[in-house]
Amino acid sequence: MSKSKMDEYIEEGIYGKKETKPDERRRFLGTLRERVLLVLTKGQVMKKKGMDQLEAAMKDYPDAEILLNGKVRSSYFNPYKKLAGNYNIAYKSVTNKQAKTDLGLILAVDYAVEKEDISVEDEQQANQEQEDKPNRLAAFLKYLFTGSKK
Repeated sequence: MSKSKMDEYIEEGIYGKKETKPDERRRFLGTLRERVLLVLTKGQVMKKKGMDQLEAAMKDYPDAEILLNGKVRSSYFNPYKKLAGNYNIAYKSVTNKQAKTDLGLILAVDYAVEKEDISVEDEQQANQEQEDKPNRLAAFLKYLFTGSKK
């Protein structure tokens, strides 16, 4: 065994196996962002949001897998597990004590898909954004013509 190979072997024993993009893997429950089709936050999982979007993604990608955050109580995942069973989609619970992530459920594949929009938007958040647009325009016009910020 050459000296460099032995050094690599010793380093791997001390620090663990070398891993690409460790921060990204911690955030996305062990997978890479480029492989993710859909994510649900812990709050969305607890409120049973995103079922329709998840079902549509499962239909489009029958080879996908669901990664469940092991820090969330398993009873919250029952409707998602049932849906996965309907489409023969595998699921597994991922628990990493050191990782801190707000994600509760991830639908991913084994290859890169590079989907731009992977999050499920809450209806309340979407409605709030719709309401804010006219308010910002009105505030700008009021400021433009009157000089008042209120």
